[in-house]
Formats: sequence, structure tokens, C-alpha cells
Amino acid sequence: MTSKKFKSIVILGGGTSGLISALILKKQFNDFNITIIKSDALGIIGVGEGSTEHWRLFMNFCNITNEELIKETDATLKYGILFENWTKHKYFHNITYEMADTKCGQYLSGFAYSIINNLTPKEYTTSGCFYNKISTEAFPLQYHFNAFKLNAFLLKKCKLNNIKIIDDEIKKVNVKNNIINSIEGQKKKYKFDFYIDCSGFKKILISKLGTKWISYSKHLPMNEAIAFPTPDTDEYPPYTLSRAMSAGWLWRAPTNGRWGNGYVFNNRYIDAKQAQKECEDYLGYKIDIFKNIKFEAGTLDKSWEGNCAAIGLSSSFVEPLEASSLGTTINQIFLLSHLLPNYTKEDVDLYNKKFKKIVENIRDFIVMHYLVKKKDSKFWKELKLVLPETLKNNLNKWKHRLPIAEDFAGNYLLFSNLNITCLLKELNLYNKNYIKNQYNSLSKEFKDYTERSMKAAIQYYTTINAPHYMSHKKYLQKIKNS
Repeated sequence: MTSKKFKSIVILGGGTSGLISALILKKQFNDFNITIIKSDALGIIGVGEGSTEHWRLFMNFCNITNEELIKETDATLKYGILFENWTKHKYFHNITYEMADTKCGQYLSGFAYSIINNLTPKEYTTSGCFYNKISTEAFPLQYHFNAFKLNAFLLKKCKLNNIKIIDDEIKKVNVKNNIINSIEGQKKKYKFDFYIDCSGFKKILISKLGTKWISYSKHLPMNEAIAFPTPDTDEYPPYTLSRAMSAGWLWRAPTNGRWGNGYVFNNRYIDAKQAQKECEDYLGYKIDIFKNIKFEAGTLDKSWEGNCAAIGLSSSFVEPLEASSLGTTINQIFLLSHLLPNYTKEDVDLYNKKFKKIVENIRDFIVMHYLVKKKDSKFWKELKLVLPETLKNNLNKWKHRLPIAEDFAGNYLLFSNLNITCLLKELNLYNKNYIKNQYNSLSKEFKDYTERSMKAAIQYYTTINAPHYMSHKKYLQKIKNS
């Protein structure tokens, strides 16, 4: 493949991934002609409602403010995820500034201190979470959204940025020598220089280029989900709830005006009706199922082939236990944007290599969550995971020491040594004697620094009546009314 120069890009799909991709590319490449082809008749999946902190990178890059996002998408604020019923005690996946910054080089001495001293989440995470409060001094970087209002908001942003939007349903993809020459819709034929497939599970474009699906079903046990809304509440927790259920797990995410919920399960143990009944028993009232989705976790062997790149669900799907979907899209399109101008075969190979690492990072992190000792149902009793070799090797290392940044390859991974160390602590996936030995090997200077930092953090996060804490819902109402 020689160096390829082009001007026109089409994005097939008008869901969140397609709109994010269009906005980032338009911002970075003012002279590219960017078109979105979407079908109003097909609609969007509309069940994803949570972000990771990568969403804030997208907002900053595309000049989207916190205030307009809250007003137009019914967004609520999110510090992390509270895991309930997975282990004996609830645990919280939340990384504070203090935990991230209390370190010696790459060594996370603050986390080591929390392990050695048996600190609870209320002592070293954003404690306002446990009282439905946010801190104006430690503002959340993550959100929950009403998926349909988010779609309308991003579509409006695309129009304001002069991104051409066509309503059509693509029926034919014309390929020659593994290159897309043109695509044909119900209305007309289209020809572009580069094609981005954001058509979701259908993979309308990339599937015509010889790519193969690599299943993760032997590593991840879930294969079906139901999604449903529930009524508004008087207050909102600033986190997603993930509750272990009889054959999987339930998510609950507040948005301003309603809650988004879903039960992700293994359909060899229960079906959708049984899943609905279990949710109703837990919630104490009847629910109406909005979506029932069957899926297979996995990824494409190549998400960029020829003049086409698959982004979002078209390229991979790992169950939404850590709300990784939006973050994956954002990182994918940022990576792609750096390689697109004058791209060569070497650029395509580099992208595919990096993308593989991105998805394996998510897969391994999600698999870790299932390394629990639950035995309270047939599913949990029989659960036997096949650990990916990458995770198996890392877990062997991390029994003897805490993870460091060098254990992770690339700038586009969603989960770092911070996220992994948090989970290792909460699931007791370490040898405490080794952690103590590693910590005690530090100089007195670094141990004194760590102790001072952690004691100050504990004091800060446990003083819940401090003036920087405020009701989550009252803050949102203040923004909505401004």
C-alpha cells in the first residue's frame, strides 16, 4: 500500500460512536469533507448510559461544556462504580487524585498503605458518594446520560459543525481488491475516499472485507441482557450500581428524570422473563423491558482493513461491566485520527496492533471482576473462567508486587495500574506479605510522605459536612435552572 491522500470520509451509523467520530475528525481536520449516513428507520440501540473519564477528554477537545451536557442530555455525575453483592463487603471502583498522586515513581505507595492498614472505601475514596453528594473541589469526570437525548445533542453539534448528514439505509457494499469502491442505499449510490463503520453489531462495511470475529466467550460468561427504565427518585447517587444477581449482574444508573437499568446474564441459567422477574423482586415493583439483546463478547481480528475502519460496537464488544464502550470509541477515533493523513500499510498495521491491546486490556479487566468466591446460586457455583494468558501472566506478577505503568502498553488503554490495583485490593488478589515487604523496602522519607498524604486524604474524605460537598440532585437542578 502506498501513501494514501484523501479528502472525503463517510461514517456509516448515527449512534453515539458515529457522532463522536464525526465531531473529533471535524475538529482535527477542517479541510476533510465528513459525511454521516444514518437510517432514521433503524434508530439506535439506546441502552448505554455511562461513561468513563475519557468522555471528559472528548468534551474538552470538542468544546462541550459541563453545563450544556447536563441541560440537554439529562446527565448526572459519576465518580465510579459501586459493586454490591459480589463480595462480602461492598466495594467501590473510584480513583481519587490523592490515591493517584501518592506514589514513589511508578510505585503506588498510597494503595500499598491502604492494603496494609485495611482501609475501607469510605476512608480513601470520594466519600460523598455514600451520601448522594458531590464535591465541588473534586468534581467528577464521568457521567450518566439519557441515551436518546445524548444522541439528539451530539447530532445537533454535528449540524452546527457543518457535518453533512444523510438519511438512507445502505443495502450494498461494492468491494474490489479488498477496497470499498462505493456503497448503495435505498436512495442513491455514494463514493468516498475512506469509510468508517459505526453500524454496530451489523458490521455492514467491515464484514465485507474479510475480517474475522474473535470470540471471548470462553473468558467472559455473559451472553444476553435486558434493559429497562425505572422512575425518577428524590436523590441520585453519583455512581453506577453494579449488583451481582443469580446469573449475572444488574446495573442501575440515574439520569435526570429517570433511571437506566439492565440485567446482563448467562442465558444457560435463566431466560429474559426470569431475568425480568428477578429484577422485579429486587426492586419491589413491576418493570417493562425496553430492549432484549443477545451478544457474544469478542473483537475483530482487524478493525482497519483497506480503506475502512470499524469503530465502536462494529469492532468489538466486551460486556458493559465497566462502561467501557464510549471510552473505547473515543480512544479508537483519536488513535485513528493521528494515522489517517497519508496513511500507509505500516500505519494500518500499527492501528490494528494498538487496537488489539485496547480490547485485551478491557477484556482482562472485566474478567478480573469474576474472580470472586460467590457460591449462592447455580451459576456462581459452576462458574469456571478460562483466564486469558495475558491476564494469567500479570496476576502471577501482581501477587508479588503492585502493578506499575510499565505493565501496560500504549497511551490508549482504558484501564491502567491505578484501576487494576484498586480491583486487586478489593478482591484480595494479592499476597499481603509481599505487599508489606515491598512497602517496607521504601526509604523512611517516602514512607513518611505516604503516611502524611494518606492521613490527610482520610481526614478530607471523611469530613462529609465540609462546605465543598453538596447534594447531587440540587447541583443538577441549579445547572438546569441557570
